[in-house]
Amino acid sequence: MREFIITEAKSEEAVLVGLITKNQNEEQAREYLDELDFLSSTAGVRAVRRFTQRLDQPHSVTFVGKGKLEEIRLFVEENEIGIVIFDDELSPKQLRNIEQALKVKILDRTSLILDIFASRATTAYAKTQVELAQYRYMLPRLTRLWTHLERQRGGVGMRGPGETQLETDRRIIQDRIAHLKAELKFIDRQMSMQRKNRGKLVRVALVGYTNVGKSTLMNVLSKSEVFAENKLFATLDTTVRKVIVHNLPSSSPTPWASSASSPRSSSSPSRARSTRCVRRTSSTRGGHCSPELRGAYRGRLLDAA
Repeated sequence: MREFIITEAKSEEAVLVGLITKNQNEEQAREYLDELDFLSSTAGVRAVRRFTQRLDQPHSVTFVGKGKLEEIRLFVEENEIGIVIFDDELSPKQLRNIEQALKVKILDRTSLILDIFASRATTAYAKTQVELAQYRYMLPRLTRLWTHLERQRGGVGMRGPGETQLETDRRIIQDRIAHLKAELKFIDRQMSMQRKNRGKLVRVALVGYTNVGKSTLMNVLSKSEVFAENKLFATLDTTVRKVIVHNLPSSSPTPWASSASSPRSSSSPSRARSTRCVRRTSSTRGGHCSPELRGAYRGRLLDAA
């Protein structure tokens, strides 16, 4: 079975495609394409041109109209472009039809982000979450991977090897998804024990949009060296650091504490210090967050609890 998500760290050229709809004006479409360009750069892809079209809603068959799709096809052929990236999640039907028309690799926002996730994940928990999200994304799109083996005719005796292979792949992926879910539950239990070992420390989560400076803020607060880079999803894994606030009585309200008190290291209020457990996690644009990505984010936010 062919790999569905790209993970090669090499520079490729691509065109970006977005829509201006009644729910997304031209300015918003431009901003989202700017972000898609940044995502592409993070994944090692260089965007050379953008295509936009005004539609009431995405075309159910090809996402964009036939005329716009033909315009994209001509540009791709003339400039030998290898990838076309769409700024919304494509349905399996749209993905199959667009690929047949353009004859190049087709990605949507979700598959692009999953590719970045796969390259950035380092811990076992993050790798398992990303792999689970990839398989969930891949499962309904398996049909396009075996178009060369599909049945050409119906009727008795016409059950071809393509359908058999498709069913086999679907069962393998479903088994793998079940295994990954069980593995996540096991890792959750281990992490729960780790959280209990932290005692009654006040836990603070730094939650925000990707590339807004959460890792940089954590480095300032905790005097640590968490990896920080001017890229989207530069640090995928949740990170925990202990923060010691000097000369701060544990009973005093602070911006970091919500409703829990911190242990004192000294009986003297002037020398007391509070300990904070700070964790960072990131999020993405809500309007374009697929169920697969929401699942990955949900796991990270629960981990931050």
